[in-house]
Formats: sequence, structure tokens, C-alpha cells
Amino acid sequence: MKLFCLFLLLAGSTAAFHLDTSPRREPPTLPSEALTTEATPTEAKSRFAMLDDVRLLANGLLQLGQSLREFVHKTKAQINDIFQKLNIFDRSFYQLSVVTSEIKEEEEELKKTTNILKVNNEEIRNLSMEINTKINTILQERTQLQSKVGSLEERLKGLSDSMIPADQLSEITTLKEVIEAQEKTITSLLKAVKEQHDQLDHQKIKIKNLEEKLSFNSFQQTIDKAIDSDHSATDMFEYLQINSTGTETRDLPADCSELFTRGETKSGVYAVKPNQSEPFYAYCEMSSDHGFTVIQQRVDSTVDFDQTWEMYQKGFGNLEKDFWLGLKKMHTISQLGNYILRIDVEDWKEEKHWAEYSFSLEGPSEDYTLHVSHLAGDLPDAMTNLTGSRFSTKDKNNDSGCSADCTTRNCTGGWWQSACSETNLNGKYFSLRTKGRSVRRKGIQWRPGTGPSYYLKMSKISLRALTDSGN
Repeated sequence: MKLFCLFLLLAGSTAAFHLDTSPRREPPTLPSEALTTEATPTEAKSRFAMLDDVRLLANGLLQLGQSLREFVHKTKAQINDIFQKLNIFDRSFYQLSVVTSEIKEEEEELKKTTNILKVNNEEIRNLSMEINTKINTILQERTQLQSKVGSLEERLKGLSDSMIPADQLSEITTLKEVIEAQEKTITSLLKAVKEQHDQLDHQKIKIKNLEEKLSFNSFQQTIDKAIDSDHSATDMFEYLQINSTGTETRDLPADCSELFTRGETKSGVYAVKPNQSEPFYAYCEMSSDHGFTVIQQRVDSTVDFDQTWEMYQKGFGNLEKDFWLGLKKMHTISQLGNYILRIDVEDWKEEKHWAEYSFSLEGPSEDYTLHVSHLAGDLPDAMTNLTGSRFSTKDKNNDSGCSADCTTRNCTGGWWQSACSETNLNGKYFSLRTKGRSVRRKGIQWRPGTGPSYYLKMSKISLRALTDSGN
């Protein structure tokens, strides 16, 4: 708009200048005496007006040049910024292409392996059918021999009072030997058939696991691509809006323990689907013996754990750093069977400790009441006294003991509060070196019934099924 007004001003000035300098009629010749007279005031004002118009035009052109120069600089900066973003996009696209190529190669290898196993499965099936045919033939021969033996036994009964001829005795002995040999052959064949059936069942299970793994990998790739395409619009703690009757969701593991039994050994974020639940993301930590579903982790102060009841039900944070998985998801996992709750902590002396508890969790109607029993670990027990406690947050206090009278009580962050217990792994994150003891007692703390308290630098809570393959 500024440039437009400037152009109008310049146009007006130029028009005025042309009007002033247009051809005029020459005045009549005056005597020489008249030429020596001074210029009239009107002529002097006209000359000064023309000079002002020229100055105004020059200033307008100067301002126009400066504006054009600023516009050119801004345009150059914007173009450079666009080129930088294009370079970043090219690098990201190249990295994504490399990862996609690797995934496709692994998928092709799995398909080849599945085809080979299917061929072997057909060969074993044909061999099993041949063996079954031979067994049926042998069984028929055995039936015929048994009928002959029966007729001979009847004849022997009729000759019980008389002497058995030598030729009949020899025939009976021969038939018995043949029957015994046939029974041994049938026994060995039955054993071979059983081994073939076992091998066939093993091949079927292996093929099914490979197909499930292939389907799961394809589904996981779809999810990962969706996250990469619009990561800012994805809430990692929302349930995945995918049709639960689809083939892909049926192949999802119920939890990280089942994912471990399928052969997955790499820790990371995976989609899981417990029974009676929509699929959701969870961080799976794989050890050499178990697959753990991590439900809480604290490593620094980047995430505020003093959240509302709604957020503690849903979950919050960063699944690969500090987070709380969500009470609803914890409850659906606990309904799958018997579970073990594992707690890992590290204090500011960099000493690590752990403890394991039997675990169950009631639903939202009971405010997620906790039930635990200590099993093992070098960390002194500070959870058993919380059995029967309801979960509390800053906007929903289910423990009458957490009041203003508990001046040293740790009431920050959601936790199972009970009788002014000072144990709370969801308290405010404080550094041991920068805060006083009275403040640290309101932070992440593990306080057993007897013995010293642990002021913690790191905590992690995870679940594993009691019946996974590592037991």
C-alpha cells in the first residue's frame, strides 16, 4: 500500500512538472528598458514550486529504491530458507527410503522362508499319507492272522484230550512268530507316524508364527509411516482408531510378554491390543528372559507428573523417555492373567536396586485399587502397605490422610496414597545437590517401613506375564 501511494504521488508530481514546462506563447517584444526590470513575484514563486516538485520526485525515487532493495533482501532470505527446508526434507526422505528398502528386503526373506516351509510341509504330509496307507494294510493283515489264530485255538480246544500232531504244533508256532513280528513292525511304524505328525505340527506352528510376524511387521510399518508423515498431530497415548475386527489388529500381541514369545528381541515402541480393548502404543523392554510392558519411567524433569485424574487415566509424557502409560491401559493388561510388577530405581549415589511384586489392579469404579505382594529383590519393601489403596491425584483425593496436617507428606503427583506414606515414584523431580532435605521429601522417594529412605534419580515400573516363556 505504501508503494502504491508513492507511485500516485510521483505520477502527480510528474504531471505538474509537465504542465509547468509546456510550450507557452512568447510575449511581445518589449523595449530594452523593460528587459532590465526585475522578475515579478509570481514568476519567482513558480520557479520555487518547480524546484520543490523536483526535490519531491527525487525523494520519492530514493524511497522507492530503498523499499525495492529491502524487498529484494527479504526475498533472498525467504528463498534461502526455502532451500534449507528443501535440503532437510531431501535428507529425511532419503533416510526414510533407506529404512523402507531394508524393511522390504526383510519382508522378501520372510516370504521366501515361508514358501520353503510350505513346500516341506507338503512333502511331510504326502509322506504321512503313504505311511498311513501302509499301516492300514498291515492292520488288515493282522486282522486276518488273528482270525486264523482264533480258528486254530478252536481246533486246539477240540483236540485237548488227544495228542496234538507235530505239523499243527509247528504251524501254530510259526503263526505266533509271524504275529509277534507284525506287532513289532506296527509298533515301529506307529512311532514313526507319531514323529512325523509331531514334525508336521511343529512346521505348522513355525509357518503360523512367520505369517503372524510378517503381518505384524506390515501393520507396524503402516503405523510408523503414519507417525513419520504427521508426528505433531499424533497423540501417542490415544487409542488407535483402527477397526478392531480387521485381520491386522487380530495379529497384534496382547502385551510385550506375548511379543517376546513371538521372537521379538528389540526394545522399542510397539502397538499392542489386550482383550476387550482397542490397540494402543506401549514401550516394550526386552531382556534375555522376559518381555516387559513399561508403565512408568522417570529419568529427568522434562515431564510434569503433577497431572489431573483424567491425564493419569489416559497417560502422558514421552514413551521413549519420561511417561505414565495410563491407568485404563494398565487395568486392561492386568485382566489378561497373572502379572508381576517390577520396580527398578537408581539413587543419586548411582546405586541401582530392584523389587518384584505379584500385581492386580481393580477398575475405574474402584478408583484403580492396588493389590500387591512382595516376591523378591534387593530393594526394601515399601509397596505391600499400599495394598487396598485407591489411586489419588491433585484433583481427586481418595485418601483422607493426605491433608494439610501431613506437612512432610509427599502429595504431589498421582499415586496410591495410604496413611501418610511417603513412598511416591510420581512425585516432583528434584536434584539431590540443589534442594534441601525437606523439599526432596516431596519428590521421588522410596521409603520402606523400616530403614533409610531412597531419594531417587531414576525410576521405572514395568509388567510381565507370569506365564511368559522366561519363567
